[in-house]
Amino acid sequence: MTNSNPAPVLGIVGGSGVYDIEGLSNKRWQRVASPFGEASDELLLGELNGQRLVFLPRHGRGHRIPPSEINYRANIDVLKRVGVTDLISVSAVGSLREDLPPGIFVIVDQFIDRTFARQKSFFGTGLVAHVSMAHPVCRRLGDHLEAATRAAGIEAVRGGTYLVMEGPQFSSLAESKLYRSWGCDVIGMTNMPEAKLAREAEICYASVAMVTDFDCWHPDHDHVTVDAIIKVLLANADKARSLVKTVAPALLADTCAPTCPCRSALQHALITAPEARDPKLVQRLDAVAGRLLGT
Repeated sequence: MTNSNPAPVLGIVGGSGVYDIEGLSNKRWQRVASPFGEASDELLLGELNGQRLVFLPRHGRGHRIPPSEINYRANIDVLKRVGVTDLISVSAVGSLREDLPPGIFVIVDQFIDRTFARQKSFFGTGLVAHVSMAHPVCRRLGDHLEAATRAAGIEAVRGGTYLVMEGPQFSSLAESKLYRSWGCDVIGMTNMPEAKLAREAEICYASVAMVTDFDCWHPDHDHVTVDAIIKVLLANADKARSLVKTVAPALLADTCAPTCPCRSALQHALITAPEARDPKLVQRLDAVAGRLLGT
């Protein structure tokens, strides 16, 4: 945890279709223990042309876990424990804009967090920390994703605000219209507190939102159904795999990665005086904050 210049390890959090990548070698599933409880699933570790990759099915294989019951803290903690330095979230979203139709990818740069039933921080009583979320995704990693979508011929938009709702139900019409009035671009259920926890863990994080439907605001489209979403999800699976295969070598060659500000997000965030810190909480944070806590 004290290595300030680790070799890049690319993590992918998403559905089962993303990790079935041709050319992925040395594949193995590995369960990693976390002091924050059980992660969504085992981790799939492998290599792609020399780049180490780690995949985590966010909802578990077979989509067992609903958004509100995902253990986001354990997920980020186990990814940190196996050395992940750069994390790409791939998730299904609804569109809140006419010009973002189903099938398009949005490389998100902002979030509005409307969740309320989730543990949102690794820190707490006994060790307080406040990280900046003004710019909640890694611009460097977003640049790589933008270049990769172009190289892979994937229709994508750079920039957009993702409204994260609690779920598991979809929006009411009134809610959908409200979020549009706020200037939100897409809506989903999974990227918070994932992005917040990645920032606390000093992992570079970027989000690729795959539009599966127009949210219920759209007057000329049927109300969203699971069947419709799954149909577009399957169509997007090939594009998501192509994106990962294209971005991996770019990350491996990125000489600016070790000095990315995301990797020192905790540098001035710890508030609690050393003598007042809870030793048990400090120990739980051995992976997340070991760089500063010396654990």
